[in-house]
Amino acid sequence: MTSPRILSLAEGRLAGLAWGEPEAPPWLALHGWLDNAASFSRLAPVLASQLGVRIVAIDFAGHGHSWHTPGDYAIWDYCDDVLDAADALGATRPTLLAHSMGAGVACLLAAALPERVARLALIDGLGAVTTAAEEAPRQLRRGLLGHRRSPSRPARYADEEEAVFARVKGGATPVRAEAIRPVVLRNLEESEDGRLGWRTDPRLARPSPVRLTPEQVVACLAEIACPTLLIEGEDGILGETERARSARAALPGLERRVLTGGHHLHLEPEAVSAVAETIASWVLSGREPSDR
Repeated sequence: MTSPRILSLAEGRLAGLAWGEPEAPPWLALHGWLDNAASFSRLAPVLASQLGVRIVAIDFAGHGHSWHTPGDYAIWDYCDDVLDAADALGATRPTLLAHSMGAGVACLLAAALPERVARLALIDGLGAVTTAAEEAPRQLRRGLLGHRRSPSRPARYADEEEAVFARVKGGATPVRAEAIRPVVLRNLEESEDGRLGWRTDPRLARPSPVRLTPEQVVACLAEIACPTLLIEGEDGILGETERARSARAALPGLERRVLTGGHHLHLEPEAVSAVAETIASWVLSGREPSDR
């Protein structure tokens, strides 16, 4: 893997990794829940080379090397992380390359501020996790009780391999050790006893007290006007679920490609070339928006 440049953005609040020449048109890469900027460590250098762009992957607040926030972590708050990073880079209208939760953030931002997003390249993610309106009181209950629960003892690991094994075993979606290793390594820090622990803010695992409703997410997707590509893994999280079909139908002009791989197919060594080729072909064959 090509070594990235290490970045500090938004007055040090956000950390990031960059591939490509600093003068090249900027893309912002947005990772999934509990991942970090290293999620793009295999895909970004290939795309930067093929398309002559600069890809800046940020750690969302509470993830990786970015600061932890004193409040909650709502998905719409991450839109500010994207805007802060874009402003720091002087990118008024970047392309957003986004995976999973990051794809949800990208969709919300493109719907609310279309003048700030040139195009969307989404990887196994579309829209956001929702709660039906009638379930709002129970979701609020889960959030309130979860926030008052005493935190569990932080996990500690003897070495990197043990941490990778723990992530593979306990992750929200199936993933192989070889694929997720870069993300795990960026998320580790040494504790006072010499063992390894997670940098991730443990509060990220708390239940959200409030979520958008399915109707709100569909309304946001319907407002997206920029060119949008959705790459799904055959074994990913979308497929033909009712939520996924509804989300795809809501977004006008969506181009969908289904590739061999799982939810983290952009990190799977045998799948990343196909992901890069699909994105590059889509960009080179489509209309060219202004990236700055």
